[in-house]
Amino acid sequence: MTATATSSASAPSLPPVRGRLTADAPLAPLVWFKSGGAAEWLFEPADVDDLRDFLAALDPAIPVMGLGLGSNLIVRDGGVPGVVIRLGKAFAKVERLDATTLRCGGGASGILVSSTARDAGIGGVEFLRSIPGTVGGFVRMNGGAYGREVSDVLTEADIVLRSGERRTLRLSDLGYTYRHSDLPEGAIVVGATFRGHLADPAVIGAEMDRIAAEREASQPLRSKTGGSTFKNPQGHKAWQLVDAAGCRGLMRGQAQVSEKHCNFLLNLGAATSADIEALGEEVRDKVKANSGVTLEWEIQRVGVSL
Repeated sequence: MTATATSSASAPSLPPVRGRLTADAPLAPLVWFKSGGAAEWLFEPADVDDLRDFLAALDPAIPVMGLGLGSNLIVRDGGVPGVVIRLGKAFAKVERLDATTLRCGGGASGILVSSTARDAGIGGVEFLRSIPGTVGGFVRMNGGAYGREVSDVLTEADIVLRSGERRTLRLSDLGYTYRHSDLPEGAIVVGATFRGHLADPAVIGAEMDRIAAEREASQPLRSKTGGSTFKNPQGHKAWQLVDAAGCRGLMRGQAQVSEKHCNFLLNLGAATSADIEALGEEVRDKVKANSGVTLEWEIQRVGVSL
């Protein structure tokens, strides 16, 4: 892949690339909410070396942010300054290392990881079927569902630091807690190794089907949404607190709290990111007033407000 005409020709301050570098790139089409502004620069590297070389030569003052499938993200309407990095097909490979271990690129989806594990007879990673994101995203946030999380199956992660240095981190290096890791700011996860256990592919497939059916029945998967909005506080379910505060179906502009699952926010059509974020803050206020519990955002909010 070669650099686009929008790369070094129009941006002498940015390093040359072999991948795709686009100025003023709209991000709304790339995120699930379908709202928000543009990236000052969107970089889709050709491979790990392209990413490393670019970051090593990039002015350290320019901020960098990784973007996966955009499922757990509000991009504010003023857009994202600096460089947004999106890992493409070169980073989406999944391969079996041994009888119970998978090596996954940072751009691989949870569905691809779990399906590859099923075909290889590796159990324990079925829950990744339900995480609508990429390896890079759910390694960073210790994504999880159905009683399991990434920290239960990850053995190591390959990252590229903001400086361009490539480093392999062990599980113990990541400082995992609930929906949190200690990954350095600006680091991009380019790969991860997951270890499961031997299992019957038919049994794995049945569990994946059960998870898919349960999600379809309980979550607004066919809507413009960002997935789970708030973290579950200790001893509570976020959706129950939201429901008890009378927020089911609450609206602001064309943003709505889902009536199907009220820990999901929806863009009913033309909601701005400001509408969506303000609705979330209104929900937090109402829950605090009703229960005394302060909900923490699980969805990332990035960029500049208008």
